[in-house]
Amino acid sequence: MPAVLGSDDVSTAIANLPDWRAFDDSLHARFDAPDFLTAIRLVGEVAVAAEEMNHHPDVDIRWKKVTFTLSTHSKGGVTELDVALAQRISEVASKLSASSVPAALRRAEIAIDCLDPSAIREFWRVGLDLQEMTNPDGEHDLVDPSGTAPAVWFQQMAQPRPNRNRIHIDVYVPRAQAGNRVAALIAAGGRQVTDEHAPGWWVLADAEGNELCVCV
Repeated sequence: MPAVLGSDDVSTAIANLPDWRAFDDSLHARFDAPDFLTAIRLVGEVAVAAEEMNHHPDVDIRWKKVTFTLSTHSKGGVTELDVALAQRISEVASKLSASSVPAALRRAEIAIDCLDPSAIREFWRVGLDLQEMTNPDGEHDLVDPSGTAPAVWFQQMAQPRPNRNRIHIDVYVPRAQAGNRVAALIAAGGRQVTDEHAPGWWVLADAEGNELCVCV
């Protein structure tokens, strides 16, 4: 099984794949097909290629727009298998005149600050009807197997922080779009709380202090 690629290696590997963006330990691409039937054909031909490679993408179809997400789940990140499949998908999309829409790519998840994740995780799992999953860092997240609801993760605090909201949203965007997203949020009335973790993520807040992290 190929090894996980570092972020610089991923950027180099997809430099000649303009349809694709890398963020959140995955490769992402969205294509706008000429019509619904072509979108279905795109998925069908990609499915054949994926079976040949024994490596399968996550696929989301909304009318004639198709989004592919690639990650080697057993390794917890992007490998050469994902890069090779990304190239095959782009070739099929080009053949079917499905244009890429990279600016539309992003993913959101919910973060809950807490002192003891194990004490509250089951409450949120039941309430949101999610499944528990252990991520590559050994942490326990809650995910929707269908991929339609945002994941929930628990950020352990050393002590209570009463002046900060305990729940915030993380939005993952391609690295090249992160700076523009931060600037747009500030222009929309927000403020930057900290950029000490950039370029991994930026923490921003709205006019009432509700926080949002822009992540890559």
